[in-house]
Amino acid sequence: MPYIEIPSPVPGIRGLMASKPASGRVLSGLAEQLLRGDSPLSVGERELIAAYVSYGNGTRYCTGSHTAAAAHALGGDYALVEAVQKDPATAPVSERTRALLAIAGKVRGDARTVAEEDVEAARAAGADDEAIHDAVLIAAAFCMFNRYVDGLGAITPEDPAVYDRIGAALVAEGYLPQAAE
Repeated sequence: MPYIEIPSPVPGIRGLMASKPASGRVLSGLAEQLLRGDSPLSVGERELIAAYVSYGNGTRYCTGSHTAAAAHALGGDYALVEAVQKDPATAPVSERTRALLAIAGKVRGDARTVAEEDVEAARAAGADDEAIHDAVLIAAAFCMFNRYVDGLGAITPEDPAVYDRIGAALVAEGYLPQAAE
């Protein structure tokens, strides 16, 4: 049960954003830009970063929805997403993705620990400055989104099938509210 009154029982961040529509539009636009806008990172890679950061923050709603979105964007590969969440150093991802996840993990924990060596390792693995920038910004934004969801006690379903549907919809429709919502 959310800690504040929300207009309708919509799970997660969308329910919270409905209580402040102007802020909700801005946050939705930010998510759309970060996860669907122009980037050298694929949608799957960006969703993977969001899922990894949310998992590390222990935010169940965001972990569930972005794990599902990453899996859907990566051809249904839930095992890959779960492997990254458990240990990105041994997960079956490219060296570029592994290096970007290492940076994202540091941003999640204490961004001040990101060092030039981390950036150089990402560059050596094939990441350009835009990919590094996007990985850091996604990680930072998801720390904010996670804290928003947890700080207001968003509705958090238990059923994994709910998250699968949410993830499929995010991949198919993006983050901007649909006209019918």
